[in-house]
Amino acid sequence: MNPAEKQVSYQITYTYSTLNSFTSNTKNVWVVFHGIGYLSRYFLKYFKQLNPEENYIIAPQAPSKYYLNNEYRHVGASWLTKENTEAETENILTYLDAVYKTENLQNAPNLILFGYSQGVSIASRWVARNKTGCNQLILHSGGLPKELQPEDFEFLDDTRVTLIYGDADEYLNKEKLEKETQRARELFGDKLEIISFEGGHEVNTDLIGKFN
Repeated sequence: MNPAEKQVSYQITYTYSTLNSFTSNTKNVWVVFHGIGYLSRYFLKYFKQLNPEENYIIAPQAPSKYYLNNEYRHVGASWLTKENTEAETENILTYLDAVYKTENLQNAPNLILFGYSQGVSIASRWVARNKTGCNQLILHSGGLPKELQPEDFEFLDDTRVTLIYGDADEYLNKEKLEKETQRARELFGDKLEIISFEGGHEVNTDLIGKFN
């Protein structure tokens, strides 16, 4: 007999990390999605240069943790793989909605969603599939999921969308870069601004500081 794969549903408790505090002085609330190999609490280091009185940063945690470099010391995480992608995506989006409700993000003064590398696919899916409104959507050095369509983003009336990439990114050759930028234009139209910087596949903290 061939093996059978079945499903089970259950409730879990999961973590996310924050930087600074939400107060009456907070002007910007960021939800930031890390790339492969990060833990959310370490990804927050890229946002420490922002004014702590005015910026509250929330970093969701990718669910699939693993040991880095086969040394069994440092732990990283991944959002999705090609295995059981649709079900895993639904689990992640449900988790993100729980974070959204817990942090009362519907009342955020200026909500900024930021995805880096693999985090771009999560940020864009969350906006498109769960109709998560935001003031700014920043897509940094990552690919947009193939299933997303322009109509998925039509509800974003006044959202500023920015695509950022390094001109020496080892994961973006000329052909792939042209394909990704054209796809972003198709999805976001006039909402889109494209910014390049001198550098590779790295988080550009100088640019982050210009979005608050």
